[in-house]
Amino acid sequence: MASKEYGVDLDALDQLVKELNQVLKDMGGPKDKAKNQTYLPDSALGKGFSERDKMHKAHNDMKDFIQTQIVDKIEGLIDDFGKKSKQTKDAYADAEHNNTMK
Repeated sequence: MASKEYGVDLDALDQLVKELNQVLKDMGGPKDKAKNQTYLPDSALGKGFSERDKMHKAHNDMKDFIQTQIVDKIEGLIDDFGKKSKQTKDAYADAEHNNTMK
């Protein structure tokens, strides 16, 4: 039974890390919009009726949900995957370097 050798394309892993870092950089736009560009002033919904407070609270709750439960979580997943991909690439590069030194 012949053993199979497996190769790892370090350039592809390096490219993946670069692309994931670019995605993180690009996430700044949605993150900024979720945080800063969805502001709703108190006076925007009028005054003197009970639903105003409910609508304003619903807006703030949804804004917070989008920022913390969607954008921040996606950003965290991408960052985690990018870091793990870089660690994997570095480990394979070190192993390859060690093998050539023997």
